[in-house]
Amino acid sequence: MTQILTVELNDQIFTAIQRQAEAIGVPPERLAATLLEQQFGQVLKLLLPEAEKETARARFESHFGTLNLEQPTDLDNESIDADLVREYANTHEEG
Repeated sequence: MTQILTVELNDQIFTAIQRQAEAIGVPPERLAATLLEQQFGQVLKLLLPEAEKETARARFESHFGTLNLEQPTDLDNESIDADLVREYANTHEEG
């Protein structure tokens, strides 16, 4: 559901919105609406009840896990550089 909201802006703000909207190819009212939605979307996230925050966190954390590469992997710069040199030198041609 959407609602219509009439807003009065000073000339400087309107000009800034209009220029930005032209630059990205959208009408100024669409850009203004998008900016308001983004701003208040962030505010609403802060106002969520604690239970909803916990549910959202649990859903996010359900994507956490481990990765088994089945081979030891060094994460120091020297071994990474050596791996890169080996890959760049490999032509990946069979035969």
